[in-house]
Amino acid sequence: MTARDARLHAFRSDLADARLKGEVAADRFVAGRPARIAAFIADVRKAPRPDAGVNTQALFGDDVLVFEDAEGWAWIQAEGDGYVGYVADTALGGRDHAPTHIVSVPRTFLYPGPDLRFPVSGQLSMGSAVTVTNAAETRGTHYALLSSGEALISGHLRSIAEAAPDYVTVAETFLGTPYLWGGTSGFGIDCSGLVQLAMRMAGRQVLRDTDMQATTIGEPLDPGPELVGLRRGDLVFWKGHVAIMTDAKTMIHANGHTMLVSREGLKEAVARIGYLYGGPTGFRRP
Repeated sequence: MTARDARLHAFRSDLADARLKGEVAADRFVAGRPARIAAFIADVRKAPRPDAGVNTQALFGDDVLVFEDAEGWAWIQAEGDGYVGYVADTALGGRDHAPTHIVSVPRTFLYPGPDLRFPVSGQLSMGSAVTVTNAAETRGTHYALLSSGEALISGHLRSIAEAAPDYVTVAETFLGTPYLWGGTSGFGIDCSGLVQLAMRMAGRQVLRDTDMQATTIGEPLDPGPELVGLRRGDLVFWKGHVAIMTDAKTMIHANGHTMLVSREGLKEAVARIGYLYGGPTGFRRP
């Protein structure tokens, strides 16, 4: 049988996605049950335990398939990027309403009604999908109302059908955001999460992890030892790391050095990172 990446295909020895029947070995095959992430952010873990490592995160409104729900944990696959893992079953909800809008700023607050003076009832990251049912205005501030009666600042949303024209500009809005291993949101993000979310907002769904992105996004480049010919939007890969070029000489990346999303000169980064981890392993142009 063909080898499959368990990060992108739901299979275990005892249970597997019915779509993989004949391709993987398992005691039982099931069809995924459609669900939607109802938590503001859901940690997607390696195992169904609260102390298991976080591989990635799912955002509010993300559609998923559920293959197992047991002892407080759901084994899911995200429909967007195909990532497989475990989330708390309390993070799941139904698909009662089709999302109409998406959060288009790094982070925003959810209010119990259309008034910014109300106590905050939640917070959403860029990329979160919501269903707007009405609008309201209070003291000149415009709000989008959800079916729950909660409200968001309408200027923090855009139609789910719209796409940002430049993914690098989206990435630049995250400058100063804390670095978080496995993070994919405006509250904490890692290097490949920054690439994925910025591209998602520009209408392009890409895979989650650095090794996946290094072989699937765009076309390879060879800037040579002098690192010439790079331009805005090109990607630079190291083993386990990725950065986005903002111009021919400067990049932006979520990194463990500053523990922030920050700008850095490419040559300076190559010298700094190379001391411990070696030089770039590849360059790609989306």
